[in-house]
Amino acid sequence: QVQLVESGGGLAQPGGSLRLSCVVSGSTFSSYAMGWFRQAPGKQREIVAVINWSGGSTSYASSVKGRFTISRVNAKNTVYLQMTSLKPEDTAVYYCAQDKTPSGSWYGSVGYWGQGTQVTVSS
Repeated sequence: QVQLVESGGGLAQPGGSLRLSCVVSGSTFSSYAMGWFRQAPGKQREIVAVINWSGGSTSYASSVKGRFTISRVNAKNTVYLQMTSLKPEDTAVYYCAQDKTPSGSWYGSVGYWGQGTQVTVSS
């Protein structure tokens, strides 16, 4: 059974930083592209960043480009989201996701979701 467990959320001040982690079990982690999504209250879930199997290819939503960094350590079955220069509009539940197919690249179909971790940016 595949499980994705996020951690690292919490309260941050505007301009602050947080690092989210997602540990994956039950799958061949290094075969799958991974992504981070977020959902703010009253809004649809949106993609934040994705990373291919090796970490050599990443992509970001325009709203976070230059502020967030996605990375992975395959030996630890873990994907990270480093968030800097946080803004109140970054407040959301952040979800880790594994691509549906073990192709190594992100094709936009999610096979598994984590349970989510709350990030709140407020002074």
